[in-house]
Amino acid sequence: MNEVNKKKILVTGSAGFIGSHISERLAKDGHEVIGIDNFSDYYSRDLKEKNVYDIKRVGVKFFEIDLVTDDLSEVVNGVTHVVHCAAQPGLSDLVHKDIFFRNNVVATEKLLEALKDSKTLQCFIYTSTSSVYGINAHGDEETEPNPISDYGHTKLETENLIRKYQKTHNFPASILRPYSVIGPRERPEKLFTKLIKSVLEEEEFPLFKGSDEHIRSYTYVGDIVDGIVLALFNPDKSVGEIFNIGGGEVTTTGQAIQIVSEIIGKPARIKHLQPRQGDQEYTRANFDKAERVLGYKPKTSFKEAIKRQVEWYIDEIHNGGDR
Repeated sequence: MNEVNKKKILVTGSAGFIGSHISERLAKDGHEVIGIDNFSDYYSRDLKEKNVYDIKRVGVKFFEIDLVTDDLSEVVNGVTHVVHCAAQPGLSDLVHKDIFFRNNVVATEKLLEALKDSKTLQCFIYTSTSSVYGINAHGDEETEPNPISDYGHTKLETENLIRKYQKTHNFPASILRPYSVIGPRERPEKLFTKLIKSVLEEEEFPLFKGSDEHIRSYTYVGDIVDGIVLALFNPDKSVGEIFNIGGGEVTTTGQAIQIVSEIIGKPARIKHLQPRQGDQEYTRANFDKAERVLGYKPKTSFKEAIKRQVEWYIDEIHNGGDR
């Protein structure tokens, strides 16, 4: 890549699932990538360190920084693009609402304040979530949000904060709403990482009653990265807009569990738990707008996505990796 086309890109949450993948992709494409993460204790630091190792290998410059408490002036200096993946995930029964507010809303406001007067910033991508739609997420971007969890509420509040900066500071932001992202590096408390572990180790897999009938648009992380890249480098089309980004297939959780068992070659031993509040029951990604405006189109089938996640888990976690 020549210097004219090379961009200086800041990726927040770059030690995490989506953040590490987009950091890796942008660095491999020849851009100067600065990755930051605060290593929150929501899950194992060791897993995040594995991700950081991978992104550093391809040239990402990584810094441990907390958006809320640290000075951001140096890391935002001269950046042309930002992909804001840093967030507090999880359900309300596991994370206090104050932590959601701190790591989603306050952290984003600090980042926006640090960037609002930038002379170099061309595009800011915020990775929101389909959870803002609530218990049934299958409409287009004009559908009224109705979140049912603290996570969804604070992600929507953050979207509204970004829109305020768009109006008051002419801030060049675009909001993406991913649907049920899966693939290598998925967080350890998420469905498929937990399921793969339990099947491989022949342990009981805890499943909340009724969730086997939940319908999802599972989306391979590489397809999400493609969507981010399309929005990031087409600011004339993406700035000021909201886009759903998801997979082209839907499946029930029960069907997904069966596919994982078939790929591994062992049955899942299900242990049913009482129903859990805050889970979405039906998601179907309507990404017509992203396809029409950005040319977005998911490429990876659900079965192929799961196969890649199983292979990653066996190589990097189950067998301990090669580091």
